[in-house]
Amino acid sequence: MVSIYVQSPTFLNSPFPSPASRRLRRGASPPHSLRVTAFRSSSFDVVVVGGGIIGLTIARQFLTGSDLSVAVVDKAVPCSGATGAGQGYIWMTHKKPGSDVWDLAMRSHQLWHELADSLTDQGLDPQELLGWKKTGSLLVGKTSQECVALKQKVNELTEGGLRAEYLSSGDLFLKEPAILVDDETGAAFLPDDSQLDAHRAVAYIEKGNREFATEGRYAEFYHEPVTGLIRSDGSSKEVTGVQTLKRNLYGKKATIVAAGCWSGSLMHDLLKDCNISVDVPVKPRKGHLLVVENFDSFHLNHGMMEAGYADHQSASAPGVEERMLSISMTATMDTTGNLVLGSSREFVGFDTEADETIIRCIWERAAEFFPTLRDISLEDFIRNRKVRVGLRPYMPDGKPVIGSVPGLQNLYLAAGHEGGGLSMALGTAEMVSDIVLGKPSKVDVSAFQVKGRCC
Repeated sequence: MVSIYVQSPTFLNSPFPSPASRRLRRGASPPHSLRVTAFRSSSFDVVVVGGGIIGLTIARQFLTGSDLSVAVVDKAVPCSGATGAGQGYIWMTHKKPGSDVWDLAMRSHQLWHELADSLTDQGLDPQELLGWKKTGSLLVGKTSQECVALKQKVNELTEGGLRAEYLSSGDLFLKEPAILVDDETGAAFLPDDSQLDAHRAVAYIEKGNREFATEGRYAEFYHEPVTGLIRSDGSSKEVTGVQTLKRNLYGKKATIVAAGCWSGSLMHDLLKDCNISVDVPVKPRKGHLLVVENFDSFHLNHGMMEAGYADHQSASAPGVEERMLSISMTATMDTTGNLVLGSSREFVGFDTEADETIIRCIWERAAEFFPTLRDISLEDFIRNRKVRVGLRPYMPDGKPVIGSVPGLQNLYLAAGHEGGGLSMALGTAEMVSDIVLGKPSKVDVSAFQVKGRCC
């Protein structure tokens, strides 16, 4: 059982509308701190398997948008998977208008900005709470062919409803003096793209969820691997919850698997005795990010990635012996002045060991765009660097799988966002909630459904 400590003053102006927070706003004196212990009861309306950004935002959506109770269960703790290892961008610059994920990405983009704006409206600081920075994004091309494609992309993004413009080499240099430009350099610029700090955002969402624990509507069960499904009479097609190593957790209305890159293998294990044919092809795709702390050799004003990033992102799954390693330049500066460089993609199973060769390749690739780095040895930052390694939940067709699992009542899946889990989280949570509650979805769900893709 997890004990949760909630510092009540944190929530005095929270956008999560719990009765406790409303009472505090009416003038009641808040306690100095409130100790909330997870449910002794094991029965809830919704059980969410997975404590990453997808699972936690799904829980948040049910808590704020309905009167249902929710339990989140995870084999580890929040931000221990792909969420915590990511770069934190909320970008549309590398998305394609008209693609299957476009509407979901646009809806999530809108919801993240609405959340940041709501904090500002309450007199709170979204940068402090979420690590939020409205930096804009730059998709940078280094060849004439790439720049021709970027000009076309700007037209497509504009027609898709976004503010976008093409920057020539001179205009790009004015915005980012640290970048190397020549006559063939250009960029697509989206001024409304933003970035956040995944750890701060998750902490904020988790604390908001925990407010509902005082109403008896929320509980967390961390360090509890899920080992099986519970069905109503032991063999029926109605799923009523999950078994962990420590307890049974019952979900009267829904059990939702949102376990990131582990969703495929977990579903295989959970369904082995269910006599249904469902194969969820979510696989781990390893990535490295290099974080140089207190970097002061140059400053970045925007988030950046090279034009080839999207091509590497959509590469096909390999054979057993193929890593399909790719390195693409991505660069951001976080709210504390750290330079965050990426990124790598490779298929090596569930291995999360840092690879020094890949880290050096990331540095050298970044130096092709930022010449100052050529005069700096990576060893100079050995004490001021961190390496993030995460496993992206990869789907072969490049889009997440979201919806009910055919053949089993009350079992749902939300996984396979690859590198877009953070950016698409709020839209995914809204979609899952609408599906479970039988509400019309704001985004067409047909492209994401399990049927036809996993069975």
